[in-house]
Amino acid sequence: MLLAALYCLLWSFRTSAGHFPRACASSKSLMEKQCCPPWAGDGSPCGRLSGRGSCQDVILSTAPLGPQFPFTGVDDRESWPSIFYNRTCQCFGNFMGFNCGSCKFGFRGPRCTERRLLVRRNIFDLSVPEKNKFLAYLTLAKHTTSPDYVIPTGTYGQMNHGTTPLFNDVSVYDLFVWMHYYVSRDTLLGDSEVWRDIDFAHEAPGFLPWHRLFLLLWEQEIQKLTGDENFTIPYWDWRDAENCEVCTDEYMGGRNPANPNLLSPASFFSSWQIICSRLEEYNSRQALCNGTSEGPLLRNPGNHDKARTPRLPSSADVEFCLSLTQYESGSMDKAANFSFRNTLEGFASPLTGIADASQSSMHNALHIYMNGTMSQVPGSANDPIFLLHHAFVDSIFEQWLRKYHPLQDVYPEANAPIGHNRESYMVPFIPLYRNGDFFISSKDLGYDYSYLQDSEPDIFQDYIKPYLEQARRIWPWLTGAAVVGSVLTAVLGGLTSLLCRRKRNQLPEEKQPLLMEKEDYHNVLYQSHL
Repeated sequence: MLLAALYCLLWSFRTSAGHFPRACASSKSLMEKQCCPPWAGDGSPCGRLSGRGSCQDVILSTAPLGPQFPFTGVDDRESWPSIFYNRTCQCFGNFMGFNCGSCKFGFRGPRCTERRLLVRRNIFDLSVPEKNKFLAYLTLAKHTTSPDYVIPTGTYGQMNHGTTPLFNDVSVYDLFVWMHYYVSRDTLLGDSEVWRDIDFAHEAPGFLPWHRLFLLLWEQEIQKLTGDENFTIPYWDWRDAENCEVCTDEYMGGRNPANPNLLSPASFFSSWQIICSRLEEYNSRQALCNGTSEGPLLRNPGNHDKARTPRLPSSADVEFCLSLTQYESGSMDKAANFSFRNTLEGFASPLTGIADASQSSMHNALHIYMNGTMSQVPGSANDPIFLLHHAFVDSIFEQWLRKYHPLQDVYPEANAPIGHNRESYMVPFIPLYRNGDFFISSKDLGYDYSYLQDSEPDIFQDYIKPYLEQARRIWPWLTGAAVVGSVLTAVLGGLTSLLCRRKRNQLPEEKQPLLMEKEDYHNVLYQSHL
């Protein structure tokens, strides 16, 4: 009853955001390839009259890509967002949004000048009212149509290059489900042919930054939807868990006693309908997910393929991941060895750091363990446990960032799989965000994790040691440069001296310089002291 009352109370807040702005879904916008909607505050595109932003050309990265995707010009997501738009709002200062109408993460206020730091907490540390409020927010998001955003139901080609727009309404929650599907779907090549080895948010360097942005935007939309500016996504700390601790009716839904693949009828989530889960059907029809309901949420935790995923991750697994100093390595995909990203994602062993295609560990282990909707990548965000899980994965990423304090150039600039280079814009977000923009501490983005606040910072470990480590890495180069510089200086000095002597010896007597007067000598000496 309490959850129902909260849900009814919150229904009056009806605002949202997502990533194909409704204002840019017209044939005019698509044919002009321009998405620069007016800001309601002054009626000008991108809030230009108020100094919030301006409509500008999209500048795409020209860095080379990895060899994993051998096509060009066959997928709308290539060189995002240029297939749809080549002019968008570029916001100034701390302003953000498709029309520069909101604030950057970590800022608030009418001019986005007030800094703030929110804290994500363990779901088991929430009070009963706090936990019930979270569940009510989820239900509200599932049943509120986004007023600001729509989803495309056809490719740009199927829209006749913009002359026939194909878009559908979608709820706030399902908007994010659709985004996760769209970023990871196969490439449609025509005649039922597809290319499967492509993913703009997984199996490559962008995995962690992409999901970090995904969670931040989801969090931001719930704040707008409910008017609760202090809302944060809770996390589930699954280290050393022996079962799905959140899979109870008190939290994310227990098991249905009549059908173990369904959720308990006592759970709010038992009535949820999922979308974007039938990838093979879309591929055969060469179509996109259109947001149509496709059945109930499925989950049967623990009854999974135990040969592939013998257990849930342990504390030792997490510590091993954090011991890996390289963010990315080698081919920068799921075959990368000793890569922090690849090991945390679950394609490399958390015991050795070696890629192992026969095993699914760490992040991947949780998806496999749930044995249902969450176990298939494109539609996995249908299950709200996805949010709790990825919040904790993000916290491990944050631990690694705080441990090594990497410079931004540690994130690969070039030769990563398509969509994953540092300066590549992340699919399918509008406004535009680069992968490298989120390779920074969560504190710089306005949030922290409660369990990372518990221990006092070690100044040497957190601040001094990373700089000493960087100095150690470049020391051989500096030493070599110094030696070469010294040799060149000596050679040039010797040549200059030799030439000067020869020139003086060749001067006629009447042109030889006179000896300095004593006063002149002292003047020169004084100047040299200065």
